[in-house]
Formats: sequence, C-alpha cells, structure tokens
Amino acid sequence: MENFALELQMSLRLFFGGEKCFGPGPAALLEATDRLGSLRAAAAEADMAYSKAWTSLRNCEQALGFPLLEREAGGRRGGGSRLTPMGRALLTAYRELERRLEEEGGRLLRELLPQLAEEE
Repeated sequence: MENFALELQMSLRLFFGGEKCFGPGPAALLEATDRLGSLRAAAAEADMAYSKAWTSLRNCEQALGFPLLEREAGGRRGGGSRLTPMGRALLTAYRELERRLEEEGGRLLRELLPQLAEEE
C-alpha cells in the first residue's frame, strides 16, 4: 500500500476594490504572449478563443488601470503583442508572490500537521 502525504496547492488571485483583477489565467496568457509574441497564438496554445483571451486581459487592464500588453494590428507584417513594462512588472511580482506563498504555506503545513505533511 502506498504512503500518501498531505500536500498544499494554492491558487493566487488578486483583487482590487473587491473585484478580481489578476490570477492564474491572465498570468499564463501573459507568459505565453511574451514567449510567442502574439495574444492570438497564446490563446490558441491554451485552447481558448481569442475573444475570450482578449476580453480577460482587457478586464484586467480596466480593473488595474494600466495596459498589460502593447498591441500592434495585423497587416503585411502580421502584428503581434508584447508586455508593457507594467505588465512585465506585475507578472514578475505575481510569480514571486506565488513562489513565496507556496514556500511559506508548505512550511506552515509541516508545522501544523507534521503527521500528515510530506517531508522534503
């Protein structure tokens, strides 16, 4: 019989004025857009409709009060998207906050439920 240990999994969502403004979905879209140079390509990779991806990020931008992406319309050169400096700063801070919360949450889990928690 296998020995299972209790583990912690958290999902970080940021709220501003009581409204959700950023979370795992938008973070993943920004990372993929940064890597692929296109929100359309990022949406396709996530198996998401482009309109849903665009609406999700537009809602984040409206809630936060600053743009996350710089968009260049298509045409002969194709167009694309890239993170704004504030978008990149938010994404970097969000991922660091996730990392630190996971680390601290794991520590607290081992402290409060040592008999069930996984040892590292």
